[in-house]
Amino acid sequence: MTDSVAISGRQDVLPVVSNGGFRREIRRSLPGYLFLLPWLTGFFVLTLGPTLASLYLSFTDYDLLSPPRWAGLKNFEYAFTQDMRLRSAVSVTFNYVLWSVPLKLAVALGLAMVLDRSVRGVGFYRAIFYLPSLLGASVAISVLWRQIFGAEGLVNKLLYLTTGLQGPSWVSHPDYALWTLIALAVWQFGSPMIIFLAGLRQIPQDLYEAASMDGASGWRQFWKITLPLLAPVIFFNLVFQTIEAFKAFTQAFIISGGEGWPIDSTLFYSLYLYIEAFANFRMGYASALAWLLLIIIAAFTAIAFATSKYWVYYEDESR
Repeated sequence: MTDSVAISGRQDVLPVVSNGGFRREIRRSLPGYLFLLPWLTGFFVLTLGPTLASLYLSFTDYDLLSPPRWAGLKNFEYAFTQDMRLRSAVSVTFNYVLWSVPLKLAVALGLAMVLDRSVRGVGFYRAIFYLPSLLGASVAISVLWRQIFGAEGLVNKLLYLTTGLQGPSWVSHPDYALWTLIALAVWQFGSPMIIFLAGLRQIPQDLYEAASMDGASGWRQFWKITLPLLAPVIFFNLVFQTIEAFKAFTQAFIISGGEGWPIDSTLFYSLYLYIEAFANFRMGYASALAWLLLIIIAAFTAIAFATSKYWVYYEDESR
């Protein structure tokens, strides 16, 4: 039931929910809150809680065995001024992102354009090309990759059969080890390829027909029609794949034996963070590294969004 309350002699009347009405509202909303409870529990216990805990630990000296001791900005100061291995990890990670993301997107876009045709069996080929992304950066795939690029691996066998040359152990050579990880990342092009396919299907075919009638070559159509209209999809894939590349861990951990060898040539940032936390038992410092990684990813994402206005165009925008 509701009561009526007059305000300052006016005739307006505001409804006030009684206790009985409030209880009825709670009963009516209870099933919805019960369905949300698993998600809310996971969010607060598995996401928000650990995030806030790591923020606190980043300002402490914590070795997992003794209680954390407040250290202020000591961890961040050490990271910026003294930790030379961190600089190596940042350099390796930046090189990995710089090469793997553009190459993966280029391969994914090229294959998407090839598969964007109504030919017999194209659905089967799409599924086959997407299969590496379904497998993901799993332990099994990383172990297989280490065998393929090892001293007696498939790559060296093919090299010997075709040229007569005996190649090195690519995963153990400091000049080539990172490139094997870049090749693994590029090989897993399925996810951006599917997104590119969806974007290509949204481009009106009459634009290509009109361009062909005007004598535009296929290359010119690609630059003047496909890329501009596909820019929002390219932007999405660029941001998403950049974030994933910065977080890469499993492949470097397996191929390098968990140490980033040889000579830290495969020491990804996330791998170094893991080493500091669970090998050197410096959880406080590892937490600080985690927040620095968050800042780096946020900065790159912000730069991508800030520069997107110069090359990303949407259909509802005026040119």
